[in-house]
Amino acid sequence: MRKTEAIIIVSGLPRSGTSLMMQMLHAGGMPVLTDNMRTADTSNPRGYFELEAVKQTRLNAAWLADAPGRAVKVIYRLLYDLPENLEYRVLFMRRELRQVVASQQAMLGKIAASDAENQRLMAIFQRELDAVDLWLKGRSNFTVLDVPHEQLINNTLHQVRQIKAFVNHSLDAAAMCAAVDPQLYRRK
Repeated sequence: MRKTEAIIIVSGLPRSGTSLMMQMLHAGGMPVLTDNMRTADTSNPRGYFELEAVKQTRLNAAWLADAPGRAVKVIYRLLYDLPENLEYRVLFMRRELRQVVASQQAMLGKIAASDAENQRLMAIFQRELDAVDLWLKGRSNFTVLDVPHEQLINNTLHQVRQIKAFVNHSLDAAAMCAAVDPQLYRRK
């Protein structure tokens, strides 16, 4: 593959707002890569916007041929598998770890874990985020914009303006803002 237009990557921990960001980009007019294999459910009533092939990137990165100029969701652990010969602009979703853990437990139908278990999970997530942040800083083909989940919900227009400038794509800001439904922000 040759280096061409940047691929817009939406990344972060599971339950950090990656689906919301994909919905916003799609609503704003950005082409997205998704296969709709994972359908909407009560945890994500507007859909997940995932591409199953992303999970197999280490073995087969052919899907990237269609990715330049488009947005695709790549969970943080799979960023390491992306080829180095392409340019990526990463919208990295940041959500308070306590909220991430609570949202994951709710999605999986688990009874609330003990404080000690939650602290253990948050420490693991923090170590993994620190590692991926360090790795990303060492890659010249990755440019990253951190997107705080809470600010995306509470100060949407400001965040949308930053996102538009970062992805360097003509997007409909009003449509992106309209895609945000504060009622779906249930684990605070």
